[in-house]
Amino acid sequence: MSAATSRITTTRILRKSATDAEIALWKRLRNRQLDGARFRRQHPVGEFVVDFVSLEHRLVVEVDGGHHNEPDSTCADKRRQEWLEKSGYRVLRFWNNEVLGNMEGVLARIQDALGGTSPSL
Repeated sequence: MSAATSRITTTRILRKSATDAEIALWKRLRNRQLDGARFRRQHPVGEFVVDFVSLEHRLVVEVDGGHHNEPDSTCADKRRQEWLEKSGYRVLRFWNNEVLGNMEGVLARIQDALGGTSPSL
């Protein structure tokens, strides 16, 4: 299996196993609902597959569950974020409970990163 085929398979698996928080956020980001920015979900960027990305704004949005507090995940997340930032992407991270409990605040932070001034919610 080629690397490209492997990434496509990985993205399909990740889309089908999305968390409730990822599903809820995707409902608010898809179809250019936030400041007209186009987001892709579970999209490959380099060797990584990111939760959400606006390629035109070079903005990555990650939604993390509790396993991201584990030492192995923390190291991997740090390496991933460093690579993304060196490649010119800005990275926003939110916890699952933050997305589910404060969607408007999460959207406002994303909008600020996009350069907007007020949520188009």
